[in-house]
Amino acid sequence: MKRLLQFPNLLNARDLGGYPTVDGAQTSWRSLVRADDLAQLTAEGVRALADYGVQTVVDLRWPEEAALHPSPVPAALPQVRYERISLLTHTEDEWRLRSRDVAKELWKCVVLEHVRVELHHVLSAIAAAPAGPLLFHCVAGKDRTGLIAALLLALADAQPQAIARDYAMSSANLRDAYLKRYAEADPQRILEALHCPEDGAYNMLQFLADAGGVRAYLAQIGLKEDEIERLRRRLRG
Repeated sequence: MKRLLQFPNLLNARDLGGYPTVDGAQTSWRSLVRADDLAQLTAEGVRALADYGVQTVVDLRWPEEAALHPSPVPAALPQVRYERISLLTHTEDEWRLRSRDVAKELWKCVVLEHVRVELHHVLSAIAAAPAGPLLFHCVAGKDRTGLIAALLLALADAQPQAIARDYAMSSANLRDAYLKRYAEADPQRILEALHCPEDGAYNMLQFLADAGGVRAYLAQIGLKEDEIERLRRRLRG
């Protein structure tokens, strides 16, 4: 199956299935999908989303982002379960105060350390969702979405190289369209904003190892054992 999904006009939508695991297996297809902002979907894109079988959408955006660019899902696909749960604090301004001057290579670690309550809410919602395909997204689908994807891939024992490549893939997926979309901006600033360094994923994995492993970390932030197991089954059947 193709990695990048054709949901017009999304740029960064992909299935987390097919990644190699450390025990020689592969992660499951049509269970978890990561994406950029669904507000970009055309009518054709909404149909493609439905045709893919998505049953649940978890919107990680801040309230002001969702208000400015409403998701088409609740109105167009009432059969799809839709939840908006802000991952990085309640507002963008609050997060900026918490994360000033954080290097991209350490961004995921800062989130794991300082946004535990919000992260628990997001992962609990994913664990409680029906077993069918679930899509989670933010705006560009690279950082907030990338963190959730990396955590779930780690829980599924995906190979570290696969987790790092999945995170870095967003830069290439978004580059050309963002340079065109923001043609009046400094191109270097755009490229820096889109940078998703593989070291960011490796540093996150080291953070989890220092916490006793991904299962131990998820327990520390309040997830129950049955929730952790349901999250793992998302990508391991």
